[in-house]
Amino acid sequence: MTGSESHHQLSDQWNRVRGRLRQEVGDAAFRSWLQPLDLVGAQGSVVRMAVPTRFMRDWVSGNYADRIRALWKRENPGISGIEIVVQAPARAPVANDGGAVAEPANGVAAAPAGSAEPAAPAGGDSAANAAPAGNDAGLYRAGESDGATVQPVGETLSGPLDPRFTFDSFVVGKPNELAYAAARRVAEASTVPFNPLFLYGGVGLGKTHLMHAIAWHIRESNPDKTIIYLSAEKFMTEFVRALRTKDTMAFKEQFRSVDVLMIDDVQFIGGREATQEEFFHTFNALVDQNRQVVISADKSPSDLEGVEERMRSRLGWGLVADIHPTTYELRLSILQAKAQEMGADIPEKVMEFLAHKITSNIRELEGALNRIAAHANLVGRQVTLETTQDLLHDILRAHDRRVTIDEIQKKVAEHYKVRVSDLSSSRRARTIARPRQVAMYLCKQLTERSLPEIGRKFGGRDHTTVMHAVRKVDELRQNDANFAEDVDLLNRMLQG
Repeated sequence: MTGSESHHQLSDQWNRVRGRLRQEVGDAAFRSWLQPLDLVGAQGSVVRMAVPTRFMRDWVSGNYADRIRALWKRENPGISGIEIVVQAPARAPVANDGGAVAEPANGVAAAPAGSAEPAAPAGGDSAANAAPAGNDAGLYRAGESDGATVQPVGETLSGPLDPRFTFDSFVVGKPNELAYAAARRVAEASTVPFNPLFLYGGVGLGKTHLMHAIAWHIRESNPDKTIIYLSAEKFMTEFVRALRTKDTMAFKEQFRSVDVLMIDDVQFIGGREATQEEFFHTFNALVDQNRQVVISADKSPSDLEGVEERMRSRLGWGLVADIHPTTYELRLSILQAKAQEMGADIPEKVMEFLAHKITSNIRELEGALNRIAAHANLVGRQVTLETTQDLLHDILRAHDRRVTIDEIQKKVAEHYKVRVSDLSSSRRARTIARPRQVAMYLCKQLTERSLPEIGRKFGGRDHTTVMHAVRKVDELRQNDANFAEDVDLLNRMLQG
């Protein structure tokens, strides 16, 4: 038997093995992990197959090697083992004058540039000739693509960076300290500390700010590094454009030649199979080359909807950092920093009011402050709690909800820096008794609860105690301007 005849027999056997594998694991898993396998040849009783990345080699070896070996042995009893090696797929061949595709020297025919699927080799679906799906461009850096013209990545694909979003302007608090520390480590490290860095949290909590800050820091400290920052939607749009113009080769080379890839709002690729496939292979290629990947989303990797399990698993392989909803202290710190940056003279009571009332996200909080500062600057009126409430009536109305005794107790305790349990305790120290009286007063003013009901919520006190508290607070409000301002502030925070 000649060498070519032997290889032809191996190819036929491999085709049958592939067919059985597809039936056993299903189309999705087959396309992701087994279709990229190329038959290289056999040496003695060992069959050698190639995959394009180390990550894929490790996955196939750990999850499918035993089954592939068993199926091979069934096809050819002379095969006792398999070897999976890493081999970058070949560049797209150039068609000759007759229109036929010239086969590369290694016998692996790559898909033509722009093709979304591997090129079908002459003579059938031979694994020895099929290029790995999603990897037909190979892994090349800009300037190393055998003469192909690749435009500078940052100028063609990367989205604009907001100059305001730097590490210096990011206000750190307990809800975001892990994400901030991780982002700084990625930006400052000379080697990749964890891959990927996955930031997630609700809208307007600072994910995009941190991603821009990473990009700015790397750009300033190491301008030779190539960075792509863009949204998942833009990634999808560029991929679709490349498919339409049959220019997927340039698309792959641009994305896989960068030092840092940053994708914002990755949840938007959910349900888009073709985009997920390309993103998955781009992601693997960059990680395999030890290039940094930074991802953001509104949910953790395990909770992303419409995203394949293999992608969710891969996204969670590095460091996952949650940005929690803001606390009152963090919101107040952000407002103070923003007002200082703007040079706006905003009374502390107004900022405390905003920090208490607007709790949904930082973006809305800063927008409210901008509106107040702009009004003061344009109209020339002093900023007060009254003007603030009038200016922000639409925002505050959206945050309105029925006031409860529990909420009043929580706000008062927070304001006076005591524990909620102190308000219901038997302690009579003035530092506890005065906040308790204020809370009772506000319960009488803002709820429809009876005096006995209010008394029961404060440690089972009698209704006469509540009446005394209401009279005492009324008296103090008339004689103490600072006390009156405190009660007024709490009243506004609670009822908007």
